[in-house]
Amino acid sequence: MGMSQINWDSLYSAGTVDYRNPSEPDPGDTVTLRFRTKKQDVDSVELYLEKDRSTVEMVRVSSDAWFDYYQTKIVAGVDKICYAFLIHKGEETLRFNRLGVSDVAGEAFDFTILPGFHVPSWLKGAVMYQIFVDRFYDGDPTNNVVNDEYIYLGHAAESEPWDAPIAPLDVYRFYGGDLAGVMKKLDYIANLGVEVIYFNPLFVSPSNHKYDIQDYEHIDPHYGRIVRDGGSRVEPWEDDNARATKYSIRTTSRENLTASDQLFVELVGACHKRGIRVIIDGVFNHCGSFNKWMNKSSFYNYKDQSNAYAAGAYQLKSSPYHDYFAFSDDSDAAWPNNNTYEKWWGNDTLPKLNYEGSTALEDAILKIGRKWVSSPFNVDGWRLDVAADLGHSAEYNHSFWQRFRTEVKSANPDAVILAEHYGDPASWLQGNEWDTIMNYDAFMEPVTWFLTGMEKHSDADDPGLFGDGGAFFGSMKYHMARMPESSVLSSMNELSNHDHSRFLTRTNRTVGRIGTMGSKAADEGVSIPLFRLGAMMLMTWPGAPTIYYGDEIGMTGWTEPDSRRPFPWGHENLELQEYHRYLISIHKHFLPMREGALIQLACGRDYIVYGRMLGQKVGVIVIHTGDLKLTLDIPMWIVGITDDIEINRVMLTNAHGYNVGKTTRHTTNGLLTCHLDPFAGKIYVADLSGKPPVV
Repeated sequence: MGMSQINWDSLYSAGTVDYRNPSEPDPGDTVTLRFRTKKQDVDSVELYLEKDRSTVEMVRVSSDAWFDYYQTKIVAGVDKICYAFLIHKGEETLRFNRLGVSDVAGEAFDFTILPGFHVPSWLKGAVMYQIFVDRFYDGDPTNNVVNDEYIYLGHAAESEPWDAPIAPLDVYRFYGGDLAGVMKKLDYIANLGVEVIYFNPLFVSPSNHKYDIQDYEHIDPHYGRIVRDGGSRVEPWEDDNARATKYSIRTTSRENLTASDQLFVELVGACHKRGIRVIIDGVFNHCGSFNKWMNKSSFYNYKDQSNAYAAGAYQLKSSPYHDYFAFSDDSDAAWPNNNTYEKWWGNDTLPKLNYEGSTALEDAILKIGRKWVSSPFNVDGWRLDVAADLGHSAEYNHSFWQRFRTEVKSANPDAVILAEHYGDPASWLQGNEWDTIMNYDAFMEPVTWFLTGMEKHSDADDPGLFGDGGAFFGSMKYHMARMPESSVLSSMNELSNHDHSRFLTRTNRTVGRIGTMGSKAADEGVSIPLFRLGAMMLMTWPGAPTIYYGDEIGMTGWTEPDSRRPFPWGHENLELQEYHRYLISIHKHFLPMREGALIQLACGRDYIVYGRMLGQKVGVIVIHTGDLKLTLDIPMWIVGITDDIEINRVMLTNAHGYNVGKTTRHTTNGLLTCHLDPFAGKIYVADLSGKPPVV
């Protein structure tokens, strides 16, 4: 605190309902803003409004054992409101914003109100489960890709046994996971406590990852149902490749597409009956070279009674889809087979879509956006792939996502728009584009550095960040401050996903990839205790905790493609699975973990302590990354706990295992003495009303 006369640890406000009510106001609403100080510690508190640099004197309205609470009211208009607090004592004035006490002025780190911006309430704190479908469960072997069915990237498609190891070049290898498999495992997912499933791409595509979409209008029959299997010949226009013909029948016949779409309708309905929402992947920055708009592989060059397709932009300049793509050589002589189309990261199989050049393309994608969140599919939202890169300028991208939001929300007001994004998301989260993001900067990266000292791909390490509690909180505060609080509470927090190494592999603190180290090295030297700490943070940090399929049972793997191994059914770490069930239960049933404000309590070498607060209920989480015993005096008074309040420890994990037996403690002068074994994590809960806390 330096020479400050003011007690910094007591100063607090947040964008949650206890300190801003309503927390997501509409234009015209009266908003109550509150600020907390140490009891009888300061002379005055002012609300500072950034727009006109004015101040409003706040009134002390209440006090409790530890704190005074100051309050004022403002009326929301239609414009964004940026505000901070000024705390005065004698000659001293402190500024308090999203970073806490800060010398940084200006709206970059102010508290913000975005009138009329509402993130669907169901996503806040929701437990999500990400499924990479081909590797989850094969529920219908009749729809599997067969060997040599078609050629992709110069390789014949391969069907792999479920226990086959991942190959360094894996994109054309299929394990047979499908939507029927998800349907058969829905009870497993529900019993974990999952509330939302996020699917990696489901639309027609020749790859196993399906980020090279062939047809946005339909579910891939290899994930759905194949009722017509391509045994009969059709008449290709140009290409007489039998494998191509077979593939085109399986993936483009109206019977198969209709049957697959219907299966997806049934699956979404089955999820909804279990109280599980569904988010699907929207890959709108680029499509695939197989796409019917490009048709580079000629799979749409046939007609039968149920199919009739126009020529693709690759084939003829007169194609109705010509303007969907940008060609560096647009002369008539460049056709047929014009390969000069713009490619995403230079990949021939990923043509970049040319939004600025085609209003028809824009309309087609907006139609897709509406279609899947509407009846009969009734999907609950979109995860947007590389969303900030969609067009060729930020100006265009902002205008497109504003229109996308309007169209999707008009079709389904409760649908969520969640974007993949790296870097500062502030400009996209102004209330009229995205709801929230996949949370790399304010979750996956700081947690990974703190618990493992590793970069999220396992491509680099920084041992100095392992266990650095101060660096962890500094990074978290900075990046969380760049998002509205409602977006933070609904952000997709993950330890692992399809693009990065498995978190359990990161705990071996080894730099490597499958191509350099081999697959088995990803399984070696891992730390289950460190992994359990990661899961504990996942379920107690603000956001929507998202489990990448199999993390809950101890799956390992280097970065993609090795992080996309098949789920090892029958070989699960059942103890880890049960640990996740307990953690999810605590997260779901103790409301501060879902929607409570976050407050830092303590940090240092090898430890962090933080609280979650909502109403009279508080939780305190202690994380110790060291391999020696540690004793901390935790300042529980910062979350309002007095010495007469019962504190229950509801979860303990350490190097030896975990325990959910309840223990009861009390503070002495607001401090709780906490003894920590190596790699220990603890969750404490309390009810400030004096009632026994319930989880």
